[in-house]
Amino acid sequence: MPVPVPARSLVRRLLPYREPRPVLLVVAHGSRDPRHAATVRALTRRLRALRPGLRVETGFLDFDTPSVGGVLDRLARAGVRDVVAQPLLLTRAFHAKSDIPAVLRAAEQRHPRLRIRQGEVLGPSPLLGAALERRLYEAGLTPADKSSTGVVLASAGSSDPEAIAVIADIAREWRHTGWCAVRPAFASASLPRTEDAVRALRAEGVRRVAVAPYVIAPGRLPDRIAAGARAAGADTLAEVLGAAPEVARLMLRRFDDAAGAAGAADASAAPAWELARPA
Repeated sequence: MPVPVPARSLVRRLLPYREPRPVLLVVAHGSRDPRHAATVRALTRRLRALRPGLRVETGFLDFDTPSVGGVLDRLARAGVRDVVAQPLLLTRAFHAKSDIPAVLRAAEQRHPRLRIRQGEVLGPSPLLGAALERRLYEAGLTPADKSSTGVVLASAGSSDPEAIAVIADIAREWRHTGWCAVRPAFASASLPRTEDAVRALRAEGVRRVAVAPYVIAPGRLPDRIAAGARAAGADTLAEVLGAAPEVARLMLRRFDDAAGAAGAADASAAPAWELARPA
């Protein structure tokens, strides 16, 4: 007489085997300013809410804890075998090109069975443009104000020419979304400064000037952007991008891109920490 097979076991036999879902490790820069870590953790909570069942961890490159390496050590000890390290960065500058890959390589050397995927940086993306506009509208502007408002797109700044070129490209493209003028500005390493860009728009006859910080979290450089905006008499100063819904959605999109690229990387024997560029 045949032995009955439990329904649950039968379902397991019929369904194809799937690898466990990778862990999403949010890699943040870190700051001495406690507002930075608070913002990163708020974004992490939003990610968990948007993707129930996804394990989301946070690690910092500097200043804050836990460190990226420490989180990876803990995950490896817990038996995790697949991680997507998603940089909380807007441009491909030094941290994305050098710092983070070095940390991930060191972790894989310590834990050979741990596969780590580095996701692409967040920008540029239309979702970030939507998040910037969200912050400007929250600061008091309306869509009807766009044609009479010039915007200073103020980023942290970088010595990397690629990162600077990306900010300039975003400013040029954003001009075509209805704002009467858009100028890039930088809080460090590059020029112009926020106050200079505000004054340049005034000199061109722009009636209303708004400053949109193209940064994720509060800290020293965003404070410098805000001080420059106030010093030059900007009419509107938006908040940082922070845990905006668009930022969270973009992070999950980058995570999905990197996780989906893992199979192709295995087939080509590429290093697991190698950057996974989105399609």
